[in-house]
Formats: sequence, structure tokens, C-alpha cells
Amino acid sequence: MQDAHAYCEALVRAADRDRYLASLFAPAAARRHLHALHAFASEIARVRDAAREPMPGEIRLQWWRDVLQGEGRGEVSASPVAAALLDTIASCGVPAQRLIALIDAHGFDLYADAMPGLADLDIYAQHTCGTLFGVASQILNAAHGADAITAAAAPAAIAYGVAQRLRTFPRDFARGQLFVPLELLAQHGVTREEIAAPQNADGLRAALAGLREHVRAAFGRFRTAARDIPATCAPAFLIVPLVPQLLARLDAAAADPFAAVEVPQWRRQWALWRAARRWPKL
Repeated sequence: MQDAHAYCEALVRAADRDRYLASLFAPAAARRHLHALHAFASEIARVRDAAREPMPGEIRLQWWRDVLQGEGRGEVSASPVAAALLDTIASCGVPAQRLIALIDAHGFDLYADAMPGLADLDIYAQHTCGTLFGVASQILNAAHGADAITAAAAPAAIAYGVAQRLRTFPRDFARGQLFVPLELLAQHGVTREEIAAPQNADGLRAALAGLREHVRAAFGRFRTAARDIPATCAPAFLIVPLVPQLLARLDAAAADPFAAVEVPQWRRQWALWRAARRWPKL
């Protein structure tokens, strides 16, 4: 089992550097379980890239559902991430159904469907990022402050999850995905067909600006709610303070929605350290 957890640590360090760095602020005993959780999340998030077609992707997602529901256990030994995750579920009392909800939400990734409305995007973020914030808090032994964590997880998920989708807009566009809600595009007089051209239309830039404001509002709510999160659970949320940096970069690149945007790793690392030192003042 130690080898399985070590595998997860290496996977998270390579695939999700920010969450890996945030985990370093957690107690040593909890890190292995955080790594298992986030390695699982990385595996689910990359199913679209690995499968390329919906049917193989659906089969892979179903394999994970079967593992979490206690079926197909004979195949678990072939997946160190699955083995480590099951150990974490047993050790930390994590409800498997919460992780299944994350899998179900990522089923949207497999298709070229557009996100219908802003509320749908928020729900997607809460079932993906929000699940990780909640489960990570449970791993960190959130015996107290459960209500505060629940109150903070929703705006944290919207702020971080939607900001990441703004960051990946060029990549998502290139593979036929559209997470910018059709409802928001319609408000600004732009259609999906116009984006597919692609056209750098005023309406598209306005819709993306509106989505950035949506993220800012969610981050503001998280910032208020974070005051009540127990310090022991701070490592579960330390990646959320990275959002303002990303928004600033997105604002600066707003003239070209199809340009790739990244915040340098050293800046993200500094923001994580600063948030950990100042918690809960963000």
C-alpha cells in the first residue's frame, strides 16, 4: 500500500503541482490520503484526453464507479491510484457516493455539448472542485466546523473551478468543448457557431468578461466564508487564493480570448505560501 500512495504522490506532483504544494502544509499523516484523492481526481479529469471518444471514456468512468461501489475489486491491484483511494476511503470514512458524483459530473467532458446556463456551470464546479474541497477537509479531520466548510466549499468551487475553465478556454475550444454558458453568450448576442469560426467577436469578449466577474463575486463570498474555516482545514482550500492572480492575467489577455494564459509557477507558489502564512486573511 505504501507503494500505491507513493505513486499517487508522484502523480499529483507532476499533474497538479498547486494541490501538491498545498498538501505540504497538511500534517504528514494526512498527506498520503490527500495525494490519493487528488490523484484520483487527476485520473478522472484526463479521461477525455486519454479516451478521445465518448464510449471508451464512459467505459473508463464506469470502471471507477464499479471500484467505488465494491465491484470489480479484482482489477484494483492493477491501479495503484484505485488501491490508494480505497485505503483512503476506509481510513478516513469518505462516503464513496461523493466521489461517484464527481465522476458523473465529469461525464460532461466526454461530449461536445455546450454548457447550457450559468447555474449549470456552477453545479459542475461544485460537483468537481467542490467535492475535492469537502473531501480534503474531511481527510484533515474536520470534526468541528463542518457547517463553515460546507458554506465555503460552494463559492470556493465556483471561484476556482470556473477560473480554471476560463484559463483552458483556448484548449477546450480546440477540442470542441464549450464551458462558457450558452445563456451568457446569448445575452451578449453571440452564438456558438460564431465562436466555432473562430471569431474574436465583441460579444464573446463581453461574455468572458461577465464570467470573470462571476468568478470575482464567488471569490469574494469565499473570502468572507474562509474566516470560519478551521486552520486545520486550510490546506484543503489553499489553491483558491490563486484565483486573483489568474483573473489579472485573463484581464490582461482579454483582447484575444484564444490566447493561452498561464500564471508562472513561482508566482503561484508564492501565493500559496502567503495564503498559508496569513490564513484566514486572504
